[in-house]
Amino acid sequence: MALRYLLACLCACLFFTTVGAQEKKELKAGDVSPVFKYYDINGKEVSLSDLKGKYVYIDIWATWCPPCRQELPHLKELEKKMHDKNIVFVSISCDQNKADWEKMVKDQKLGGVQLHTGGDRAFMNAYRVRTIPRFILLDKEGKILNLDMTRPSDPATLKTLEALKGIK
Repeated sequence: MALRYLLACLCACLFFTTVGAQEKKELKAGDVSPVFKYYDINGKEVSLSDLKGKYVYIDIWATWCPPCRQELPHLKELEKKMHDKNIVFVSISCDQNKADWEKMVKDQKLGGVQLHTGGDRAFMNAYRVRTIPRFILLDKEGKILNLDMTRPSDPATLKTLEALKGIK
């Protein structure tokens, strides 16, 4: 009886470990991106599926993060240079204080699609975001092109984006 109980416990542990490992599968280029559904600065809900058909350059950031703030002028410039291209720039704020985020978006006149997580970390957890800023590039079908895309301040970023098939 004790042996049967021990075997049952062992099998259960192996099953749940395997299921957990599958659920936390490490993302790689070519995988379909985990979805997100967050509210924008105007209170409209925006989902990744709303952006299908365009490349998506994602910036995960926060108002209290100096490196994030340093990238903002470069992101604005990148958005200007790519304004007539088939790409959307999505900034996802992980700020806990929504009022700080709203103030910065409005005061700095930030462009692109400005979203706030509202405390939901599912998207960040799926991408294993440990530090910010973090940039991610998705293709027009929502598949991952680059899990750790270059920053807007890096000249390689513009070259990479301009070289994307069907960007024009």
